[in-house]
Amino acid sequence: MLAALLCALGLAVTGVLAKLVPITAVGDAHTLDGFVALQGSRLDPALDRIAHLADPGPYALTALVLALVALVRGRWRVALVVPPVFFLTGFTTEHLKTLVASPRVQEWFGHSWIGAASWPSGHATAAMTMALCAVLVAPPRLRPTAAVLGGGFAIAVAYAILTLGWHLPSDVLGGYFVAGTYVALAVGGLALAEQARPARARAEATPQRIDVLPAVVLALAAAGAAVGLALTRPHALVGYAQQHTTFVAGAAIIAALATVLAATLAAAGFRRTPAR
Repeated sequence: MLAALLCALGLAVTGVLAKLVPITAVGDAHTLDGFVALQGSRLDPALDRIAHLADPGPYALTALVLALVALVRGRWRVALVVPPVFFLTGFTTEHLKTLVASPRVQEWFGHSWIGAASWPSGHATAAMTMALCAVLVAPPRLRPTAAVLGGGFAIAVAYAILTLGWHLPSDVLGGYFVAGTYVALAVGGLALAEQARPARARAEATPQRIDVLPAVVLALAAAGAAVGLALTRPHALVGYAQQHTTFVAGAAIIAALATVLAATLAAAGFRRTPAR
């Protein structure tokens, strides 16, 4: 519940900074400038495909698949919670867009225009909801791995929509916070339901082993790939970072928030879970 409160507070602060504080709005635009400057490479088709993985169709299909997985695992409470979480995150994001719609800073980029109703990002909300619910549905021992994969997916979608110029970075952060708020509330509700179980049933539940090795291997592999890519053109990378310092900071903040949300949920499993 504390995590839900912090996410809701983060959502409010992000909206205020993005909409009402000129200096952060300009910084938001300059950060996007760094992303959009990466357009025009052979990666553009791949970025477009990644961005569309968070479209309504894949989003709804993911909700159905995760609910079915939870049912197969005997987690019927989780199966009942997942579809409403998917609905509420999307519903909240779309209505917030309309409620707080206002013109955005456009001077940064001449041939692109981001509409007034862009905060929070629907694609970022969808990607983070999919990621966090995958962690929630996963068996406890696989949650670290699910967190790494899910967090990586949410980051990839965010970077894709920013490079394509669909949203501003603050839109992404807002979407992450919407997803984090509802998933944290869902986990809190599930925890209360767990505590309401008969004492005997809770006593018979056994802690699950947490397997962090696959998650560590995946994280190290991703870091190694990034370092290897950077080493192929170190001078170009350093020069680009020096010219787009706000881009570097914004990309780091997005990655950090996605990592924190996924890792927090992975560590928030019930103390005692039926051995399934």
